[in-house]
Amino acid sequence: MKDELIKRLLEVGALKFGDFVLSSGKKSSVYVDIKLASTYPDVLEMIVRGFCGLLENLKFDKISCIELGGVPLAVALSLHLKKPYVIFRKEKKGYGLGGDRIGEVKEGERFVVVEDVVTTGKSALSTVRRVEEAGGIVVAVLAVVDREESEMVNLRSLIKLSELLEAKDRG
Repeated sequence: MKDELIKRLLEVGALKFGDFVLSSGKKSSVYVDIKLASTYPDVLEMIVRGFCGLLENLKFDKISCIELGGVPLAVALSLHLKKPYVIFRKEKKGYGLGGDRIGEVKEGERFVVVEDVVTTGKSALSTVRRVEEAGGIVVAVLAVVDREESEMVNLRSLIKLSELLEAKDRG
């Protein structure tokens, strides 16, 4: 499954080279565009199947993410597992109902946080903190791609950046 997902990520152009500033603020010559890749239903389905493999024997109640990259992943996983999800906003909304999230976090609920790409883990840790501040418990963080710069203890990823780069080099 991993090899097929890597192949599709390369085919849809999710691996890009140039000068990029990542959400972590770091500069990189490599960008992994899972947002683009997740617009392809077969790729999104592969990601969900992979996530389900990472979730074996884990007990949890809900899925959580931060906008934007995690949203299609959380929605697809939610539909597949029939579990509710919570989307955290990057910034608190100042209109409508306001708030910093869509969905409910209840005391003691167990969460899995989903991310598209993890570099330093800053975004994922922000989501973990916000779930915990609302009374939830995070049991794992799932990422499609781990850029291998984070020291997160509970991070589980489908692919490491080094594996994606090796596959690209092999052609």
